[in-house]
Amino acid sequence: MSGFLFNEIIFGPVKSRRLGVSLGINLLPTEYKCCTYNCIYCECGWTEKKNSKKIPLPKRDEIYSDLKEKLIDLTANKITPDNLTFAGNGEPTIHPEFAGIVEDTIALRNQYFPNASTTVLSNASQIHKAEIINALRKVDNSILKLDAGSNDQFQKINLPSARLSIEKLVKQLCQFNGDLIIQTLFLSGFHNGERIDNTTKEELSLWIEHLKLIKPKLVMIYSLDRETPAKDMLKIPFWKLNEIASSVYQIGIKTEVY
Repeated sequence: MSGFLFNEIIFGPVKSRRLGVSLGINLLPTEYKCCTYNCIYCECGWTEKKNSKKIPLPKRDEIYSDLKEKLIDLTANKITPDNLTFAGNGEPTIHPEFAGIVEDTIALRNQYFPNASTTVLSNASQIHKAEIINALRKVDNSILKLDAGSNDQFQKINLPSARLSIEKLVKQLCQFNGDLIIQTLFLSGFHNGERIDNTTKEELSLWIEHLKLIKPKLVMIYSLDRETPAKDMLKIPFWKLNEIASSVYQIGIKTEVY
């Protein structure tokens, strides 16, 4: 699987399972995926370790201009987005001008669609940086990834490029003091001869303990919806996802299943 890539800076709006009518903002190259993780389930495909050519990231003023033009077009066509969502071809927070782009987006949102939310979909790999934490605190929805309970499954599922452990990640997520949304994709299968399963009793117990520390305002639970770059990955049935959600409700945290 080569993966599905967004070929524009501003894309959509698209109908999202979680975010309603979502206008996407892609801060990364349109030709390839650029990410700090190499998740075995990513719809964009594998993260290439080396690219044969270096393609520059879109500039802040270019993103501002394209977003403004799109919002004017949506206004003229009487289309109202529910969310302006930072997503796209990898991890949006690695853009060096991310903080300023967030400020620009909020200003344009306030001007054209003040009732829309601003949302960032992130793998949380950059939240050791103060400027990223501060930028994420400014948006309405910081949706941050936590796909495992144990460090073993975290490494196998997310394949982070840096030396990041699940324990360190959880500690960093606690910095938000609960003002964040956790997203978790559940799956099972085999990859490179190793068992992948973040739905076992042990995994879920550890994951719940992490949630108790992080205290997110919401947990989004979902499973596979598209083809995965790693073969032999299985979608978790909806009844199982609801069982997992019940265990989150029991610790007093709001949960949504998709």
